[in-house]
Amino acid sequence: MAAGAFGIMHSSDDSEQWSVSDDGILSYSQMDETEYSVTSVTVADDNTRLKTVTFKSRDSDIEALIQFPDMDTPIPGVVILPGAGVSKEQQTAVPQLLSSLGYASITIDQRNLGGINPQGDLALYMNGTEPVEYMMVYDALAAANVLAEQSAVDGDNIAMLGLSNGGRFAIIATAIKPEIKGVIGISTSGYDTDSIEVDETINMTAYQFYRSIDPDNYLELISSRRFVMLHSVNDSIIPYELALRTFDKAEEPKAIYPINGSTHGYTQLMAEDIEKELAMIFQ
Repeated sequence: MAAGAFGIMHSSDDSEQWSVSDDGILSYSQMDETEYSVTSVTVADDNTRLKTVTFKSRDSDIEALIQFPDMDTPIPGVVILPGAGVSKEQQTAVPQLLSSLGYASITIDQRNLGGINPQGDLALYMNGTEPVEYMMVYDALAAANVLAEQSAVDGDNIAMLGLSNGGRFAIIATAIKPEIKGVIGISTSGYDTDSIEVDETINMTAYQFYRSIDPDNYLELISSRRFVMLHSVNDSIIPYELALRTFDKAEEPKAIYPINGSTHGYTQLMAEDIEKELAMIFQ
C-alpha cells in the first residue's frame, strides 16, 4: 500500500513529527533513543528476572514490566500491549508463558489503561493536535526500543503481541516499523473502514483519520513478516467473524487459530499455538 504523495504533518511538543498520508498511514519522521530508568529488579525462585521501568514517550512517563528468564545468551523479546482496562500487573499469564518459552517481554501500562475516545481523537486531529491513539502507537515503538536495549535481549529480534484493543496498536506499530519481526493479535480485529463508500458527502479529513487508526489499513505493510491471530469462536466482545474479516485482508505469511470457548483475551488453550508461531517469527 503506497503512501500518498501528500499528507498531514505536524510537530508535537516533542521534537519528533507525526504525519498521516493521503492513504491514512501514520508515520513518525524520526524516533530518538528512548530514555528510561529502572525502578526495581527482583529475581523469582526460578531465576526469572523482573524489572520495573519507566520510559519517556511523547508527553508522558510510561511504566512497564520487563520479564526474562536466566539465559546464557541474548534472547528474542516481545512487546506486550494489554487490552483496555488491564494494567501491566494484571497481564501476568502471557509474560509468564513467554518467559517459560525462553523469551523476554516488556508489558506496558497503556495510556488511559488502553481505553480510547475516537471522537475526541478526531477533534484533536482536525485541530492539528496529535491524537492519543497515535501516542499509544508511539508508546509501543518506544517500548520496543527499551526492550532491545536490555543486555539479556537480542535487539534484532523483537516482535509485538497485543490483546483486544492492544492488538490494534500492536498491528499498526509493527506495520510502521519494519524492524519488528512479526505480530500476534489476541481477541482483536480491525474496523473495516475500507468498506465505507467514499463520495461527495464524505468528510475526507475525518475519513483519513479513521483510516489511520484502523489496523486493516496497515496489513499490506506487514507483508513478508508473520501476521498471527488467536480468537475464541464465541467471544462476545469482539466477535470471531470480525477477526476473520481482518485476517482475510492480510497477506501471507499469516495464521489464525480459532479457540473453543468464549474467553476474551488470553487463555491457556492458546499457549501451544503461541509457542509454535513465535518460533516461526524468530526463525
